[in-house]
Amino acid sequence: MSPLLDVRGLVTRFYSDGATIHAVNGVSFALNAGESMAIVGESGSGKSVAVMSLMGLIRFPPGRVEGGQAIFEGRDLLGLPAEEMRRIRGKRIAMIFQDPMTSLNPVLPVGLQMTEAIQPHLGLDRGAARERAIEMLALVGLPRPQERIDDFPFQFSGGQRQRVMIAMALSCNPSLLIADEPTTALDVTIQAQIVELIQGLQHKLGMSVIWISHNLALVAGVVDKVAVMYGGHVVEQAPVDELYERPRHPYTVGLLNAIPKLEGRDQRRLVSIEGMPPDLRRKPDACPFAPRCTHAVDKCREALPPLTEVGPGRTTRCWRADELADVFAVAESP
Repeated sequence: MSPLLDVRGLVTRFYSDGATIHAVNGVSFALNAGESMAIVGESGSGKSVAVMSLMGLIRFPPGRVEGGQAIFEGRDLLGLPAEEMRRIRGKRIAMIFQDPMTSLNPVLPVGLQMTEAIQPHLGLDRGAARERAIEMLALVGLPRPQERIDDFPFQFSGGQRQRVMIAMALSCNPSLLIADEPTTALDVTIQAQIVELIQGLQHKLGMSVIWISHNLALVAGVVDKVAVMYGGHVVEQAPVDELYERPRHPYTVGLLNAIPKLEGRDQRRLVSIEGMPPDLRRKPDACPFAPRCTHAVDKCREALPPLTEVGPGRTTRCWRADELADVFAVAESP
């Protein structure tokens, strides 16, 4: 069976002040219907740019998608005309953006913002679209949706605004939901509620979900598989349990060692990753993690390692992955 989404060799660059920013460099991954995956990595690794490229949300200038394919339901998203992409975006593929306060229009009621998407995608009149919006607000657990639909974004709490964004994203029954840091700036209690809400709706509606996060602990019990990004590259992909139990890339090991462990005897001091993120203005012609890697050798600094299969459903981008496999297996599942 063909995957719902098959991304192959995605390349996105930005041009600013005479410099070329190599933001996404040959990213590939696949997602099956009903499956969930996480794309993780520190800020600036290319996670959000990659998914925004798939959604046709990269504007030129300064950015441009310059290579690759993104086969979704049999069509290449990167080759579709703008009008056709608009029919897919919001209906077949929906996205929850990082900050609901800046994503929602502050001068329009949330109901109007929802019906603006519902009417053209579902072909409903204004009354039916409003009823659909109320139904979705109730589905995400917003109290008194019949009354709150006419409120403005500033009248909602942070968690409620995020629920509005989720309701808006799901209102047209998408087959793929992209959740870009959906719990950013929320306290841990609300974070747990939002994660549980999205999981429950995924199972209820049968959709696929891509989680974008810098928090490996957050996605541990949420997804089926994980893609780790660094410097615009996917450096490791694996089923979630295998990634936590036996990481195969030194950057993944660094991320796992930075997860706080507050229970049991393993209450050790957090291990930081020394050094600085890569300068994306430099052409990616060597391992991007080599300057920060304690296992790097000359070859790592001279040539970019390919994404190599190291097991069923597992790939890694490391020249020394095989010889250091036992050294890398240092992290425990959170």
